[in-house]
Amino acid sequence: MQKEQRKLSKRVKGSKNRAKQRQKVAELHEKVANQRKDFLHKLSRQIANAYTAVAIEDLNMRAMAQCLTLAKSTNDNGFGMLKTFLAYKLAEQGKQLVTIDKWYPSSKRCRYCQAINEELTLADRIWSCKCCGAELDRDINAAINIKNEGCRILGIA
Repeated sequence: MQKEQRKLSKRVKGSKNRAKQRQKVAELHEKVANQRKDFLHKLSRQIANAYTAVAIEDLNMRAMAQCLTLAKSTNDNGFGMLKTFLAYKLAEQGKQLVTIDKWYPSSKRCRYCQAINEELTLADRIWSCKCCGAELDRDINAAINIKNEGCRILGIA
């Protein structure tokens, strides 16, 4: 894809070769978009078939995309599309999609004692709770906290 885009940038504007190259680049972009959609459809179907309720965090993808270090990976992952696919596939089957507020401190809250670590930065992947001393992996802890909050919202003990 990069090679084809470089070729396009070197073509003379208005030429037939530029038009042909634009078509090639457009086809490559369409192929990547279709691959992403196919993967997300398959993943959302797998999740919808496996669970009766799904809890996800409502992330601000636009703000994350403006962050210099996360921009490309955030834009490439298609989280918004996955959320849309999950919503309609779960609704089709009479199942529930619970959206947790983006301000819920899922990674900063200790899953054992519920204490919140305010000093936690994005670089801290593993941290230890000051209250109970538990060693917590940031992502696993966030996933468990999101699950627990989703259960609380649904009224499941």
